Amino acid sequence: FSLFRGTVQHGLPLEIGDTVQLLEKCEVPLIMTLHYYLCVCVWGGVYCCNLMSLSLSLSLTHRQFETVIPTEDSVITEMTSTLRDWGAMWKRLYVKNEGDLFHRLWHVMNEILDLRRQVLVGHLTNDRMKDVKQHITARLDWGNEQLSLDLVPRREFSMVDPDEISVTELFKLMEHRHRKKETPVPASTHHLFVHMKSLMSSNLGEELEVFFHIYDGRENRPLSERFFVRLNKNGVPKSPEKTERQCTLFVDLGSSDLRKDVYIVVHIMRIGRMGAGEKKNLCSIQYRRPFGCAVVSIADLLTADSKDDHLLKVYACTTESEWYQIHENIIRKVNSRYNLSGSNTGLAVSLQLLHGDIEQLRREYMVLFTRGVSITKKLGFSDIIMPGEMRNDLYMTLEKGEFEKGGKSVARNVEITVYVLDIEGQVMKSYVAAGSGEPGGDEYHSFVLYHNNSPRWAEQIKLPIPVDMFRGAHVRFEFRHCSTKDKGEKKLFGYSFVHLMQEDGRTLPDGTHELIIHKCEENANLQDSSRYLKLPFSKANLPGNNQAVKGTKESFWITSFLCSTKLTQNGDMLDLLKWRAHPEKINDSLSKLKEIDGSEIVKFLQDTLDTLFGILDESSQRYGLKVFDCLVHIINLLQDSKFQHFKPVMDTYIESHFAGALSYRDLIKVLKWYVDRIVDAEHQDHIQQVLKATEYIFKYIIQSRRLFALATGGQSEEEFRCCIHELFMSIRFFLSQENKITSPVTQTQAVFLRTFPAVYGELLKIFTVREVAGFVRETLGSLPATAHAECPLEAVKLHCIAKTVESQLYTNPESRCILLPVVLRLLQAHMQEQRDLVMCARILTSMLSLIRKDDSDPVVSEEVDLIVDSLLVVLMRTILEITNRPQPAGTNMRLQFQDITLLLFFLTICLSLSLFSGEFVACLLALLRQMSDKHYQQLLQTFTSKDDLRDFLLQIFTVFRILIRPEMFPKDWTVMRLVTNNVIITTVLYLSDALRKNFLNEKFDYKVWDSYFYLSVIFINQPCLQLESFSPSKRKRVLEKYGDMRVMMGCEIFSMWQNLGEHKLNFIPAMIGPFLEVTLVPQPDLRNVMIPIFHDMMDWEQRRSGNFKQVEAKLIDKLDSLMSEGKGDETYRELFNSIIPLFGPYPSLLKKIERETWRESGISLIATVTRLMERLLDYRDCMKLGEVDGKKIGCTVSLLNFYKTELNKEEMYIRYIHKLYELHLKAQNYTEASYTLLLYDELLEWSDRPLREFLNYPMQSEWQRKEYLHLTIVQNFDRGKCWENGIILCRELADQYESYYDYRNLSKMRMMEASLYDKIMDQQRLEPEFFRVGFYGKKFPFFLRNKEFVCRGHDYERLEAFQQRMLNEFPHAIAMQHVNQPDQTIYQAEAQYLQIYAVSPIPESQDVLQRDGVPDNIKSFYKVNHIWRFRYDRPFHKGTKDKENEFKSLWVERTTLTLVQSLPGISRWFEVEKRELVEVSPLENAIEVIENKNLQLRTLIAQCQSRQMQNINPLTMCLNGVIDAAVNGGLARYQEAFFVKDYIVNHPEDGEKIGRLRELMFEQAHILEYGLAVHEKFVPQDMRPLHKKLVDQFHVMKSSLGIQEFPAYVRASPVHFTNGSPRSSCRNSVPNIISPDGARVVARRSPLTYPAVNRYSSSSLSSQASNEVSNITGQSESSDEVFNMQPSPSTSSLSSNHSASPNVTSSAPSSARGSPQLQDKHKHSRENSCLSSRERPVSAIYPNPLDPAQVNTHKQINTQTSTSSLPPFTPSPTECQSAGLVSNSPVLSGSYSSGISSMSRCSVSEASGTEATTGDHPAHQGPTMPNSVSSGSDELIRRENKTPPPYSVYERSNPRRPVPLPHSLSIPPSVDPPALPPKPHQLRTSSMKLVPTSDPRRADGVPHVPRPRPLPRKVSQL
Repeated sequence: FSLFRGTVQHGLPLEIGDTVQLLEKCEVPLIMTLHYYLCVCVWGGVYCCNLMSLSLSLSLTHRQFETVIPTEDSVITEMTSTLRDWGAMWKRLYVKNEGDLFHRLWHVMNEILDLRRQVLVGHLTNDRMKDVKQHITARLDWGNEQLSLDLVPRREFSMVDPDEISVTELFKLMEHRHRKKETPVPASTHHLFVHMKSLMSSNLGEELEVFFHIYDGRENRPLSERFFVRLNKNGVPKSPEKTERQCTLFVDLGSSDLRKDVYIVVHIMRIGRMGAGEKKNLCSIQYRRPFGCAVVSIADLLTADSKDDHLLKVYACTTESEWYQIHENIIRKVNSRYNLSGSNTGLAVSLQLLHGDIEQLRREYMVLFTRGVSITKKLGFSDIIMPGEMRNDLYMTLEKGEFEKGGKSVARNVEITVYVLDIEGQVMKSYVAAGSGEPGGDEYHSFVLYHNNSPRWAEQIKLPIPVDMFRGAHVRFEFRHCSTKDKGEKKLFGYSFVHLMQEDGRTLPDGTHELIIHKCEENANLQDSSRYLKLPFSKANLPGNNQAVKGTKESFWITSFLCSTKLTQNGDMLDLLKWRAHPEKINDSLSKLKEIDGSEIVKFLQDTLDTLFGILDESSQRYGLKVFDCLVHIINLLQDSKFQHFKPVMDTYIESHFAGALSYRDLIKVLKWYVDRIVDAEHQDHIQQVLKATEYIFKYIIQSRRLFALATGGQSEEEFRCCIHELFMSIRFFLSQENKITSPVTQTQAVFLRTFPAVYGELLKIFTVREVAGFVRETLGSLPATAHAECPLEAVKLHCIAKTVESQLYTNPESRCILLPVVLRLLQAHMQEQRDLVMCARILTSMLSLIRKDDSDPVVSEEVDLIVDSLLVVLMRTILEITNRPQPAGTNMRLQFQDITLLLFFLTICLSLSLFSGEFVACLLALLRQMSDKHYQQLLQTFTSKDDLRDFLLQIFTVFRILIRPEMFPKDWTVMRLVTNNVIITTVLYLSDALRKNFLNEKFDYKVWDSYFYLSVIFINQPCLQLESFSPSKRKRVLEKYGDMRVMMGCEIFSMWQNLGEHKLNFIPAMIGPFLEVTLVPQPDLRNVMIPIFHDMMDWEQRRSGNFKQVEAKLIDKLDSLMSEGKGDETYRELFNSIIPLFGPYPSLLKKIERETWRESGISLIATVTRLMERLLDYRDCMKLGEVDGKKIGCTVSLLNFYKTELNKEEMYIRYIHKLYELHLKAQNYTEASYTLLLYDELLEWSDRPLREFLNYPMQSEWQRKEYLHLTIVQNFDRGKCWENGIILCRELADQYESYYDYRNLSKMRMMEASLYDKIMDQQRLEPEFFRVGFYGKKFPFFLRNKEFVCRGHDYERLEAFQQRMLNEFPHAIAMQHVNQPDQTIYQAEAQYLQIYAVSPIPESQDVLQRDGVPDNIKSFYKVNHIWRFRYDRPFHKGTKDKENEFKSLWVERTTLTLVQSLPGISRWFEVEKRELVEVSPLENAIEVIENKNLQLRTLIAQCQSRQMQNINPLTMCLNGVIDAAVNGGLARYQEAFFVKDYIVNHPEDGEKIGRLRELMFEQAHILEYGLAVHEKFVPQDMRPLHKKLVDQFHVMKSSLGIQEFPAYVRASPVHFTNGSPRSSCRNSVPNIISPDGARVVARRSPLTYPAVNRYSSSSLSSQASNEVSNITGQSESSDEVFNMQPSPSTSSLSSNHSASPNVTSSAPSSARGSPQLQDKHKHSRENSCLSSRERPVSAIYPNPLDPAQVNTHKQINTQTSTSSLPPFTPSPTECQSAGLVSNSPVLSGSYSSGISSMSRCSVSEASGTEATTGDHPAHQGPTMPNSVSSGSDELIRRENKTPPPYSVYERSNPRRPVPLPHSLSIPPSVDPPALPPKPHQLRTSSMKLVPTSDPRRADGVPHVPRPRPLPRKVSQL
């Protein structure tokens, strides 16, 4: 769109279609800038137009708001505004990828613009302008419908202003347009367009004739005449330039003709030789011979909207004699009688069905008619005969003939030649037509059947002979034999003829005629027709004595059919019309008139009427009654739908041709005679026919009287009036008769009432308006007052009233005041009894349509008074009755209406009910809108008692609530809804005063006030009043016309509330929810008005109860439901908690509360509500997202916890439990779903207390619901592979079943439990990764903002995938490139920052992990479940960095994160509650690295020795990595760093640790020696050279370490398996060197697995150190790559440090767990147990199993051996490993890291240096830093402080709650030992226990007493 920016001086910026309102005209000519021109924007550019063509405007100020109305055409204005709205929506279609509608709308918009230009130019004719406007509005309506915009009410193509018409008229317009849009009226007339294109065949070569006609296969007769096309030898039309000879329109097909047994039949004739295969000869004579036939059903065209091309198959006869019925054989599929004319023969035609009358087609298909198309008529008249239609067509069908051989040995080849001759015997030119499409000829030649003496042609010809030439004309048929000899002669041998009209003027009767064949000589001269016309022509007309001719065998049959509007075949009609010639036949002719076909009568309607009135004038005494009866017959004949279009013909006759000036006397007399006989007559049929014709009888009476008065100067006026009065007295007498329902008189009364309103207009031609109104009032008033409801007369009464109200008589105010009381009386009676409501609605609509809104006439005011008094209350009651009727549901409807006919009938009734309910609503609105102050005052004064007024107010408020229901009007009726709301708010303002005056103080009525407030609330919340959702133009229009009605109603609510005083307490807390809903509407003024009401409620509740708990509870409950529905926004939350001044004198809510005595609780409530809104807004925003993600779940968890902890809302808490449960199921988080549902399960007891129906739970006992929950949770635990937790629930259920002796279910439960045990042992489980995520910045939702979480990853999800998922969930987030804690600028930034890195879990269940003989499948569960704490390691250099050996200064910063709940739980992530930071020294780090590598070696050796490995490669690579690295200086670096004299002197406190490091190095050498021995046993032959190389390198390594022979403590360590049983020797082993807090080493890809790329920053390590490390590891990685598995502060926290393969339970490595960690709790021991296959690098993602306070201590290493019995070198280095922990994982099959590199990448995960949980593990004691060491007892205290992890292996002895509870509902655990799994062996002596020093959580060292957790509340009957 191009715009005029108005950048010039005094320039006015303009957009396309802007209306310029000229407020003042200036006389100075040049005052207008731009030189008399303004730039007006149009589509596609800016054009200048003269000022005179500007859209000027008028300003209307008499409305509520000033409205500017352009003076331009309203259609132009509508186009402009509509195109603006479409333009914005059109672009959105492109964004939504709705391409089809996008392109269609684009074309329509361009089309409208083009039409707009045509209208603006102003050069169109009136007719063309009308067509253009119709086209424009049709396109506008189409676009509005496609875009779901509002329906526009129109009249004469222009938009209707609702203020300018009555509401009932507006409703009619809307209903008409809606019904037209929904159900287009089907056309009753149809036409078939046929375009002949070509005939394709391989054996052409002769010219062809093609005949089309429509054929009725049911009645076996043609329905139309034939369409004839000539084709040349190539099979294409001979005259291609003449389209009328190729195209035709079969017209006037009725709806009954469009069925499957109606066909288009095509006959094809060839013009040529007798035989198709004959050779060419010299003969030039050609014959018409059969070629082929094609048939297509017209039903095939019903679904075709456009011209479809059809290729019709052409069939030929098997025998030529069957040609006449070949089409019937094809239709009946008698295959033996026809075959394909040729395999490639086909007729190409185009066929299309068109609908509507012929004039409509001429307008819509102008090109078709302009180019030329022939019209092919229907045989006979169409279903509707139009007056003025001229037609005189005689159709003859040449049926068959019987001929003698004529002395020949073979049959003849007969050809017929047809001629039409006039009265003089001359051949009539061009009156013989084979069909439409070709002009008529002088003669017609039939086709020839070869050697057939009984030929059957069935050829139809058309003879369009003019009427004036019919008399004396005849048709002659000449018969010739066509020789097949060389000469090819045609020899005449006979003829026949037939006369077209008889002597008495009748035409040839329709039907079949057997004609006589008169023989003649070959050269006979038939030119003189007088010679043979005297001969007989038909055997049926032969005299009896002419037997010779009758006996002849030769005959010829024809069928004739005349379709004429001027000629008749009926003799009786001719006798009547010639009554003067035969007066003796008048009586018979009048009697026979009723037997004549109606089409014959309407042909001669005027002549017939002249005849009747001529007879009446001359012989009224003799024939008056019969003439009257004939007149009644003709009048009633025109009521038939076939002849109803002849009513205007009769009207014209009465006005222009009727001359019976004296007829009125006879007509009145006979009519009165019939009326007087009604009561006594036994048979009423004829009288009823007379009364049906009352309208036209009165027309003749009135016209006759007018003619008489005109001729006589008004004589006999009194006599006429007296006759009319007497007639009406007779009518009133018979109408007043009360009869039985089935009485014939009652039916006669009904017949008269149906026709009576049509008489009013005729009476007005002679009588005054008041006189006629008096006639009508007295006549209608004479009806019986009371009647049975089921009496048909009652419905007819209403029909009569309806027609009366719609008549010209009622529109006159003079007569209306006379008729209105009668109408209201009848209407009121029917509406009170709820009878005939459809008709009542129609009457009321017509009455109120006459009253305009701005009509101030006193007469109109009186009418409104009458209607209000009579109908207002009953109208409201009727609306209530209609809307409260129950509507059958779909299922019931299907059951109730099995018959489709009944169903359709029912749907029709429902549709009519909905329509008339809308009419009643429109009537009520029209009446209320017309009421003024005076009317309301009078109405309220009519209520004599308060009860009556109360009932009225309740009723009208209820009706108003119904009117604003969304289903009251169709969705797009916004105009009607706005009018409705305007009327409602106006009425409510009037009624508010009555409410205040009559129902306050001691007269207070709660029900009325409550109904008022409820109405006001739902009024404000209507969707059609939410202007924010409208387009700008629509919003502007609504505000200009009505203003913001929400604010008006809000002010009224506030005013009424202020008047309540102490009665406000009656609405607390009931109205809190509704008023809160109003304040959530995003309208600032409305919110400012309504929010002070909450302060009022809090104040009054405080006065009454001393608190406002009710207000708080209701406010919170309603807030949740409303905001979940999408209401409310951030602005509302800020307004609620801000200090912005509100409405009028009221300050902000917060400030007003601060002035009260109860301000503390008030401010607390505001704060609580604000926090709740924050969470609800976050929840709603998250729920809008399409897929389930962590954000939705986290938001739900936040809201759930808020309801539980802060609001203590049990029901809401349970509801959100189930919402969270559904989210988890959708995301397939089955374990989390189980934990979530467990929250509800824990609130229930095993009791028989009944619970009500709640959510999806039926009414049941508490025991049943808990049982169902248990089973559901077990199922989800099973799906989530969390079988250990499911087992405990199974046990609890089993105990319950056992206590009830339900052994059947007990058995099932035990089997389920057993199956879970099997799954634990047989199925593999993936160990998830854990990631720490920080959400920083103000743009995050409240529940995430500036918080950090630990998230449990999905299966197979590594760091890279997790990072990508988080960035997808938060597409606007910025990834932080470091792992340091952010500063305040990040916290307060208006952005989103994500900080992500992997962390390692610190298991809690050390007893299971350290127990001997526990399979790895079991241990793996406890490594990653019930985890509270996580660890993250970051290496750094402290002090001076030695470039020769970086390990001297390489420290590790270890961060331990403690969560608010353990993982897994009700969410995949939980917030970090506590952070602890400690530093690990280089020596401790080295000890952890070597320790972890030793554990890995032991594990692999054990697996290999126990045949758990299918492949020895993992052990080979691990040995190679360690030995090769050591040879190249791996362990030597540690010796150089820590065994030198300088280090020992400078660090005397590390003596024990140095000794421990030396022991581990010797132990590693010993393990390697044993490993090589095992390796030699299993190594395959092709790897023997490698094994020999490893042995040689090992000896070099031993020598480099200075080992000649292992010390005693090494020799005593478990190296050799003497009995080959690692499990048995494990049980006798010394205490494990591994910490009780961890028992696994994470197997990790070695550096060999990755390319040597610089993925980590090496800024903290020198290049020299990097080279040294490279030498140590044998890899080209830098030292940072060796140690940093997560980026240093200078690297991206979102970059991946590795790509680990799938993490399978038995062998799965973790990319983010494990860290080299010093063994600080145990003295050195050669025993080992509970080894793990995991390597963990010293990196940022290592978990720290240590209590953070314990790591920062300088530990002493004291070597102490166990006192238990120990066979020398018996236990295996890996003997305690179960068979399932390490398997052939792809990771373990990869390259293992070597030497220091590999050891620095692995640690004892959760093992080395963790707390001693049971106090039976050896501790490495030494000098400690303050608060740095925690004992086992401290750990026990910590666990008591924490909620026990859900579903630990410990069972509880609590009989009521044997199931472990979630964190939020947990209770202290029982100390009883569990039954399964068995308790861990106590392998360590008491001397190895750690000595507790102080609790790291308490500075005073006093053990912390666990805080008792409250028992969870029970469900209150939920």
